[in-house]
Amino acid sequence: MTIRRGLVFDLVVTVAATIAELSLLLNDDHTARVSTVLLAVVSGGALTARRRAPWVVLLATLALAAALVAAGDAPGGVPVLVALFTIAEGDDWRRALVALVPTAVLLAALSIVSVPVTAAVWALGAYARTRRRYVRALEERAEDLQREREYLARIAVHEERASIARELHDIVAHSVTVMLLGVRGARDVLHTRPDRADETLARVETSGEQGLAELRRMLTVLRAPGASADSRPMPALTDLDELVGDYRAAGLPVELRVTGKPRALSGGLELSVYRITEEALTNVLKHARPSQVTVTLAYRDGSIDVAVTDDGATGLARAPVGDEDPRDASMTSEPARHGLVGMRERVAVLGGELEFGHRPGGGFRVAARLPTGGGAGAPAAPARRTTGE
Repeated sequence: MTIRRGLVFDLVVTVAATIAELSLLLNDDHTARVSTVLLAVVSGGALTARRRAPWVVLLATLALAAALVAAGDAPGGVPVLVALFTIAEGDDWRRALVALVPTAVLLAALSIVSVPVTAAVWALGAYARTRRRYVRALEERAEDLQREREYLARIAVHEERASIARELHDIVAHSVTVMLLGVRGARDVLHTRPDRADETLARVETSGEQGLAELRRMLTVLRAPGASADSRPMPALTDLDELVGDYRAAGLPVELRVTGKPRALSGGLELSVYRITEEALTNVLKHARPSQVTVTLAYRDGSIDVAVTDDGATGLARAPVGDEDPRDASMTSEPARHGLVGMRERVAVLGGELEFGHRPGGGFRVAARLPTGGGAGAPAAPARRTTGE
């Protein structure tokens, strides 16, 4: 479509230039000769090739104008000026300047067009070239900005999907682990203590309902990102007591210790502390078989520290696997690796530090320090294994 419009425009320019040249030639009192009309038409018709061979067209129109003068006619030089304009518009300004000087001199010598008029036509072409390049640069810049926006949008979508994946993993890992262990405990006492089994299954039911509510909330966000999810609020530090109580009810001997003066923190920071604690407790419940687990939450001046420490047996496949959590050999599985990656990413986003490792004399410790001041978003130290507290 663009090529077709260009051909139509060139044809219109050719016809207009030919008519203008003929009108100037036939404006004399002399009788029009066939040769005059023929030379004018050929000169105007040469402009159809002005974009493909501008220099050839300029030389041809100059030669035809000189032939008209030699035949005793007075051409207007319109085709020559159009050819010069085309070179000034489309070629480099240095090369276009080379075309201007001899053309202006020749037209002035033949008394066809004055030098100022020729220079003005050339300047108009040069301005059109500059304007076109400026517009093209703006279009390219707009395209680059659009591509950059699309790239940033893809990054944002990727980060959001990763965040949702971490949330889904935390929800499923916590709920399923508690339910699985609860069901196993209920089966153990089903015949000897049916009342205890009933209580355990009731807790399993509650945990399942909470997990389903969280999943519905996440799926609501995925289906309609702008819609509000009708479910309970995101977990916060005030929910840690309930979280620890759930694990205690599932059979994990865990207690919560809080030091420092509790204070309100950002929602993202409180959620990260909650999820790190939940993931660490889930790993302990699944793999450690400890006699004592301690969750320590310490409010400091510029940070908040959370640590999950257990005294679980060291013989339960807790050898290190690369940089992953050395809690068990199953860490090579995707869900377990995802849990550790989720911890690391949560800490890194907030500019904090994550440590994990065996304790002297047995047991395991996962600890995170998260800045509460202006450190959020700062480069984080990589997660590392430690051998003691």
